Amino acid sequence: MSGLIKPIEQNKVWLWLGLVGLFIGSLCLRFWGLGRFNALVFDEVYYVKFAHNYLTHTPFFDGHPPLSKYLIAIGIWLGNQLPFGKDTVNTLAGSSLSTWSYRWLNALTGSFIPLVVAAIAYELSRRRSYALIAGLFAAADGLFLVESRYALNNVYLVIFGLLGQWFFLKALNAPGKKWLLWMGLAGLFFGASASIKWNGLWFLLGAYLLWGIAWAIRLVRMIGRSSTPSDATPLYRLARLNPFYVLLTLGAIPALFYRLIWIPHLSLSHDFGFWEVQKQILAYHERVGSGPTVHPYCSTWVGWIWMQRPVAYFYQVASSLTAPIPASGTASAVTSGSVIYDVHAMGNPFLWWFSAGAIALLLWILIENFNSLISPAETLTPHQQIGLLPPNEVWIGLFLVVNYAANLLPWVRVTRCVFLYHYMGSSVFASLALAWLVDRWFRSNTPRLRSRATWTIAIVLVSFVFWMPVYLGLPLFEWQYNLRMWQIQIGNFWLLRWI
Repeated sequence: MSGLIKPIEQNKVWLWLGLVGLFIGSLCLRFWGLGRFNALVFDEVYYVKFAHNYLTHTPFFDGHPPLSKYLIAIGIWLGNQLPFGKDTVNTLAGSSLSTWSYRWLNALTGSFIPLVVAAIAYELSRRRSYALIAGLFAAADGLFLVESRYALNNVYLVIFGLLGQWFFLKALNAPGKKWLLWMGLAGLFFGASASIKWNGLWFLLGAYLLWGIAWAIRLVRMIGRSSTPSDATPLYRLARLNPFYVLLTLGAIPALFYRLIWIPHLSLSHDFGFWEVQKQILAYHERVGSGPTVHPYCSTWVGWIWMQRPVAYFYQVASSLTAPIPASGTASAVTSGSVIYDVHAMGNPFLWWFSAGAIALLLWILIENFNSLISPAETLTPHQQIGLLPPNEVWIGLFLVVNYAANLLPWVRVTRCVFLYHYMGSSVFASLALAWLVDRWFRSNTPRLRSRATWTIAIVLVSFVFWMPVYLGLPLFEWQYNLRMWQIQIGNFWLLRWI
């Protein structure tokens, strides 16, 4: 990782133009044809109906906290007030609703995710180039595009968790007592993420793990009587924060937010009190089995990394390009001249594979820089300092690896059926790791590395465009569909499996 060119301060105008371009592109991809499939797609059969129940004051039980259904309900109510978006209407949720009304808020929310990812990258590094590359990779992730186009809950979980991480970073970089405000906002959004699904807590877990690591390093240095005059990275500032205020902002505030968010639901459904409904949710998930007999798209946490088992959200066959798109029911057989409309919840294959390699490489780099974590740079011998990253780069690596692990490893012990979209939290930090590598390659003195950076971005973008028909559900002839539904098997591990 040596041989870096001294960074050139990029013009802020280019950063803002790039981010605006990413946002507009994300909006266009998410809102284009938003109501094309006049149906309840995948888990919309639950979330749209639950949101509709809030609007009609109908009691019900849900296996997840209520915040995402509140938001979808708000989207439905607002969408019904607007004079447009009523081209496709159905009564699948219990009353007449336009498909646009229950999807538009998800589409808008998902469009902001690349900007939040870019903000995290900038707060980590203060490098505009890193922020722009990170935002570009987030915008080129197919799974986030698919999840944003339907009334599902994962985009809310991820954006709230990422906002919590962004405010957490701003707190560590804030002067004086301003850190308390940012940390309080971090706790608020961590609580919001957990109020979508319980696994939203993994973003908060990442913050606690970093705090624990910071304290462990501080204790090691205290035992070794090491002075730390040059330790100005956020990691070491984290260990010096008042523990009472950290627990207040990252403990009490998320818990209070989670408790308050249940008030509207409990005022509607009187069967269970707050604690009893938590027990019922836990019991519900414990009853869910695993394997193809439970659901054909069950997958394992190991398989997520290689995108082993993508999830088909919508699949229908039309007789021709000009024939109406079937909304639901059993798909017809593919015949000569027929076209396939398929929506697969899957990431950008090359982005995910490259990102998996990047996070593994970053972990190795951290291991090589272990001495610089526990010992101030000035206490290391010249031989020990060879090849070490600057302290702030080590902090970036630690932040990404810890948060990646915090969002992935808790799933190791989960025995119920889980799906590829549960990897979305981890995949963000993996793509941030790839963006970090690409940014460093661009700033290298070595032409080979700069060329590698260019080719990496080009391959990711070409991959995104190639698989876009199965993100957007564009019509494909059978040979075009089969070209994208390919699979590779190595030993007993599947790197990719399309159905």
